[in-house]
Amino acid sequence: MKRLSTKQLTYMALFSVLIAVGAFIKIPVSIVPITLQTLFVVLAGLVLGKVYAPMAVLVYILVGLVGLPVFSTGGGPSYIFYPSFGYLIGFVFAAYFVGRFASLKTSMKKNFVVCTLGMLIIYLFGVSYFVFIQYVYYGKVFEAGWLFYFLFLVYLPGDVLSCLVASILFKRLPNITI
Repeated sequence: MKRLSTKQLTYMALFSVLIAVGAFIKIPVSIVPITLQTLFVVLAGLVLGKVYAPMAVLVYILVGLVGLPVFSTGGGPSYIFYPSFGYLIGFVFAAYFVGRFASLKTSMKKNFVVCTLGMLIIYLFGVSYFVFIQYVYYGKVFEAGWLFYFLFLVYLPGDVLSCLVASILFKRLPNITI
């Protein structure tokens, strides 16, 4: 593997910090709070690309698992047992997906669609992990309609807006890619 440049390291660190800061800008609704993390995850995918965006997200997750309270409700190794940890796993895959399929050469509409599909990846991991943890550790079973409403529909408008903002920022600031 080639060495990372100072610019690459700086951008990765910046996005790790932005994702952490986004965790604290939250609206407590439903079971998982609405945060700005998703905005910064898809923006990382747009700016950093398929290699460095997932690395930035992994750095953020590792910092939280080590014990620094960078997640929306704290930190530490026990956080993997939180029902919302699946969303963090989804961040890694969404950052890769967005970084893989978006580019400066494509239209803002295409980048918006790519970001929205990235959000669906986050939901896929988040809801699946939530159901798994709730069933295995707490013995709870939820109806599909409840899951769809409280873990998807509640967050969809804000996340679509995040995708729009990320797509606009990416097109307006084209010199920030690495």
